Amino acid sequence: MHDATPLVVPEVNFDAITGDTRIIASPNCSTIQLVMALAPLERTAGLGRVLVSTYQSVSGSGREALEGLEAEARAYAAGEEIAPKAYAQPIHMNVLAQCDAFLEDGFTKEEQKLRQETRKILSRPDLPLAATAVRVPVRVGHSEAVTVELGRPMDAAEARRLLGEQPGVRVVDDPQHAIYPTARMADGIDEVLVGRVRQDPDRADVLHLFVVADNLRKGAATNAVQIAEAIWKTRQ
Repeated sequence: MHDATPLVVPEVNFDAITGDTRIIASPNCSTIQLVMALAPLERTAGLGRVLVSTYQSVSGSGREALEGLEAEARAYAAGEEIAPKAYAQPIHMNVLAQCDAFLEDGFTKEEQKLRQETRKILSRPDLPLAATAVRVPVRVGHSEAVTVELGRPMDAAEARRLLGEQPGVRVVDDPQHAIYPTARMADGIDEVLVGRVRQDPDRADVLHLFVVADNLRKGAATNAVQIAEAIWKTRQ
């Protein structure tokens, strides 16, 4: 969050890097996939307010959490008492309404990062955004339910078109055939998947989306590699 350090998702704000830039930050995993979906909507209609609930895989907490999930699953299958390893409560067959430590205002550090980083990447320091970050018993892949208030009305068809034109985003949205983004679908790929695109039934300027990405790839390593590749191409 240092003012002089660009926080970069190449498909969204690569222009934040200048010829004088020597240190570049890569954002938090849940932030990256969120801004990939928000950016085309912001460019076209403007964002009024964003609400996001995340469903984050245990790999976001590291190896200990992955090993803990597996150990809890074995203990459950054996009828043994489950002893949590990486979290305060068991994660196997459970949902924890906590990612990272709680702050004085009741939000967690993960939720604070989503708010602050999204504002910085989109150059919207005043953007109203609130998050609820939740840990789920999934190995890889973060999912997000996003509600977006826009600067003008937008139907689902226009939103799908804009999202489909955003580099790095793939629209997966055929709910009548049970086709929508899932963590399994995102595991091992670099694209951000967006589906369940709906116009709010009461407000034509509000959309609802479901956004999924591999938190270890586009949410971490891939984004850093893409930054390096983009810099290399521009300086040849």
